[in-house]
Amino acid sequence: MKKSFLFISCEEAHHICDKSQYGEATLWERIKLTIRLTWCKVTRNYTKKNKALTDAMKSSEVDCLNDTELDAIKTQFQKELNNQ
Repeated sequence: MKKSFLFISCEEAHHICDKSQYGEATLWERIKLTIRLTWCKVTRNYTKKNKALTDAMKSSEVDCLNDTELDAIKTQFQKELNNQ
C-alpha cells in the first residue's frame, strides 16, 4: 500500500499535535494535522484534551522547593532513618 503524502495516521497526528503544542511543528505538519482533524473524531478528542492539559499546566501556580529547603528535608529524612 502506497503511503499518502497528505493523509496521516492517528499516531502521526498525535505526534504532530504534541509538537504543535510546543511550537515545534512545521507548517506542512500543521496543514496535514488540520486535514486529519476535519474527519477524525479520535484525533480531535486527543487534540482537545492535550490543549486542556497544556492550559492547566501553564495556569498552575505550583511553587517548588529551593535547594536549601530540599537539603533540609533530606537531612531530616536521613536523621529519621538513622533513629529507627
